[in-house]
Amino acid sequence: MRIETDERSGFCFGVRNAVEAAEQALREGKKIYSLGQIVHNEQEVGRLHTLGLVTISHNQFRNLRDCTVLIRAHGEPPETYTFAKQNNITLIDATCPIVKRLQLRIGQIWNDLQSKGGTLVIFGKEGHAEVIGLMGQTGNQAILTDGKSNLEKIDYTREIHLFAQTTMNYSDYDTLAEKIRQNIIKTGNSKPDSLLHIHRTICGQVCNRQPALEKFARLHDVIIFVSGRESSNGKLLFKVCKDVNPDSYFVSSPEELKPEWFAGKNSAGICGATSTPGWLIDNVRQKIESFDF
Repeated sequence: MRIETDERSGFCFGVRNAVEAAEQALREGKKIYSLGQIVHNEQEVGRLHTLGLVTISHNQFRNLRDCTVLIRAHGEPPETYTFAKQNNITLIDATCPIVKRLQLRIGQIWNDLQSKGGTLVIFGKEGHAEVIGLMGQTGNQAILTDGKSNLEKIDYTREIHLFAQTTMNYSDYDTLAEKIRQNIIKTGNSKPDSLLHIHRTICGQVCNRQPALEKFARLHDVIIFVSGRESSNGKLLFKVCKDVNPDSYFVSSPEELKPEWFAGKNSAGICGATSTPGWLIDNVRQKIESFDF
């Protein structure tokens, strides 16, 4: 059986930067706390834990003083930085540059809207680490929607700025934008784009991965998708695979592989999320190669 690993799978540069920052600090002998899981992959978190990285919750963070804390790629709200400064906590800020720019842009637009009025809407998943940081730029006053919820809270007669969590689905974002347009039209405004400002804030790496992954999934008889169970990006990209290839399977470790998945198959494709470490994908491939076909 032919086995192919998707070359585009594995850490995005934001996650890679955060992991490398943690590794560098640990090599220097520092005790480092990670504010939340550094990446939504249990295997990688476990590896870094063996090197000395300690994962803490936000409640635990509030009890710290005089230490070093890593901010992961998802970013943090302003109050995290304020608390750190007040309590002599050194921050290793590994916020993804794309997320950081998005935070700044949301903050700027929010400040502008305070004087002239209007609504700032964020398309994202409630409780997601990145969304908490984005909402924090508005003092948690922006309207958060998953595409269906809270749309009734938007004032469709005034200016609307629409932003998206960087890992959301692009087509779902367009669907939401069209819903908002139609609601503006219902107010009697025949030119909805005069009020609606759509900010293209979904990560380009995420956008480009979807069509590339569709093509990859069609090339093989069976797809093995490797990801942490809690990864939003992993859930999204696995669905992309499953939609075009029903013989797609989600695994978080080599031990979850089943030989019967490959019975009668001529080719297998291995791919993963932007939070999946390359070494884990390699281990999955080695496990498949060990099966007696």
